[in-house]
Amino acid sequence: MEMAPIALGADSPADSIQALKRRVKTVDPAIFPDGLKTSGQHPPLYDQVYPYSAFPKHIEGPTVWRPEEYANNLERWVHEFSASEIQEISRAADNFITSGLPITGITKESFPLPSLDTHIASMRQELINGKGFMLFKKGIPVNEWGNFKSAVAYFGLGVHIGHPISQNRNGHILGHVQSLNVDSTKTDSVRIYKTTARQAFHADECDIVGLLCLARAQSGGESDVASIHHVWNILQAERPDVAELLTQPIWYFDRKGEVSAGEEPYIRGAVFYLETPDPTNPDREQRVYCKWDPYYVRSLSRFSDAGIIPPLSAAQEEAADILEATCERVKLHMILEVGDIQFVANSHTLHARTAYTDYAPITGKPRRHLMRLWLSIPQGEGGWRLPYWDADEKKRGGIQVDDTAPVARLEGD
Repeated sequence: MEMAPIALGADSPADSIQALKRRVKTVDPAIFPDGLKTSGQHPPLYDQVYPYSAFPKHIEGPTVWRPEEYANNLERWVHEFSASEIQEISRAADNFITSGLPITGITKESFPLPSLDTHIASMRQELINGKGFMLFKKGIPVNEWGNFKSAVAYFGLGVHIGHPISQNRNGHILGHVQSLNVDSTKTDSVRIYKTTARQAFHADECDIVGLLCLARAQSGGESDVASIHHVWNILQAERPDVAELLTQPIWYFDRKGEVSAGEEPYIRGAVFYLETPDPTNPDREQRVYCKWDPYYVRSLSRFSDAGIIPPLSAAQEEAADILEATCERVKLHMILEVGDIQFVANSHTLHARTAYTDYAPITGKPRRHLMRLWLSIPQGEGGWRLPYWDADEKKRGGIQVDDTAPVARLEGD
């Protein structure tokens, strides 16, 4: 890459970065038993943000895909567990439960899956460097195993892909996507996964997000995923001005109050980034990385109305709408049945959810419920080379508020 990054000031000088690294590594084992703390949300390193002129005008390869390539070819992205694989997962879960350790203590060593190792490694590679999504069909017999054993099994699978990280201010390292009857219009404080509202195309604060379906909604709540590299190619062909605007670090992202002491309540960044150079291979491609969630971009009026940050310009509003519409054009639709497990990469795909309606309490049927994992894959373990100070921290990204301990509950709160 010949173009140098944009130099945008000393927002993250070297001494500040070292202080952050020391803080994330200096942990109380009574709070973080594995000695690892989620690093949390941070602004990019602005001197590693590249200008639009450095970006590729067209992307090729396995990360660029169209929905028709997969809609009628389930064998390319769906794996149905065999009876022997389910038995191996069940045995590992039972053995771990017998140990008496908490779910947060599950590791690859304490949850061995020898016959699945090769397949999981292949799937992990496909998630990181390939199409970016995978579905385990009828993966976990949740009604037979119950929520606790299902959670152990699901978490155990997850640790073979990445490091589970905290997903909210409460330290949920095992999250829950279910309606808690909160008001989705309170965008400055409510996380939309706690509502029945539609989720627009977005990326989560992690490398890989996983969802295990415990109960389906009466209607809706279905998944969509889009190749952001295919979207990039379309923008370059049809609206290069929008593509350029999305590479500029002028976008503010709300943190909805999930901040540690001394941190700002929002983050300024771009939507599209280039990977940083590979120090071991200067000729290696620097891929286009996407970080986007319109729900967090459009909830900042309390700051823009006060003149603290600029409001979205008309051009930014249009760019956000075009990005959403383009994802809609190229989305792959999928329905998660009970027991299914979906994994999606947040580096080069965006995902969405349709609005849904739960069963009425009088029916006696459960409300929609998915267990969620956010997984970190640091660059030293094959993850993308991101322009953030924590790029090689084992538990990079996520949401960490001060020293909130990681917890793995069986219901949302």
